[in-house]
Amino acid sequence: VQLQASGGGLVQAGDSLRLSCAASGRTSSRYAMGWFRQAPGKEREFVAAIGWSGGGTYYADSVKGRFTISRDNAKNTVYLQMNRLKPEDTAVYYCAARPLGGASYYTSDYEYSYWGQGTLVTVSS
Repeated sequence: VQLQASGGGLVQAGDSLRLSCAASGRTSSRYAMGWFRQAPGKEREFVAAIGWSGGGTYYADSVKGRFTISRDNAKNTVYLQMNRLKPEDTAVYYCAARPLGGASYYTSDYEYSYWGQGTLVTVSS
């Protein structure tokens, strides 16, 4: 599976952005998806995750209530709607995928098999 993330950019605090992650390749299989981010000088951290059906979602506390993860399986695409952005949201955002296992979603990066190239989000104050 190949993942292509897009939608990043430079915005001001309080603005919104929507990231997209398009999957190609073995998309006939069912995958759980996640978004992670890595700020300069920091380790990669979990942002949001979603199960195959879209009914199971989970968020990091830092983005809960501001970010929404969703997916359109017909388009093999996962989205991350980011509202009320803050300067501390500045990071490279990565999407990730893994074949379904026993859980509805996954929050650790080592649980994911496939990664996109990342898209940069910069939030100015």
